[in-house]
Amino acid sequence: MRKELEPDMETAEKLYKEVLKLIEEYTDFYDENGDDEDIEYKKSEAKLKEMTGKDISQYNLFEYWEEEGPEILSFKISLPEPKVIENITKEELTEIITTLKDRDFENIIGNDFVEEYKYYLDEYYHKLLKVNFKNYRYEYFNRQKGKDGKYFEYSAKEIMSKIVG
Repeated sequence: MRKELEPDMETAEKLYKEVLKLIEEYTDFYDENGDDEDIEYKKSEAKLKEMTGKDISQYNLFEYWEEEGPEILSFKISLPEPKVIENITKEELTEIITTLKDRDFENIIGNDFVEEYKYYLDEYYHKLLKVNFKNYRYEYFNRQKGKDGKYFEYSAKEIMSKIVG
């Protein structure tokens, strides 16, 4: 797979500690003082947006512990968004779809940071497909209910066919 399709783990690793620190500082502030008017929340959100260039409203900085914890949230915020890429090949698309469908991230190899967070890259790859294929739907990767009432899953080949149109 071409490098420009892969997640920018190098940037994520550079930003990670600072993002984590900011999230933990906000949590500590909230625990000690509250933030009924979201003043500190908005300040933290603005700092994170400045650091990453991302729309932080898609993340839950307040009740992240109900989801995945501060480390995983920090990783997801630190990881740059996927870009529009010209001419994604059939082979590349097959690799992305198969990785998502099988939840098999073993082929992603790297340093300790990459090894720790590679299993949280599904969101990145779904976004990559969304920004590059107008027919992409997250639902294609879920179980489907057929007309006969029985459940089934699309194969990687069927998903590809639906995405490319």
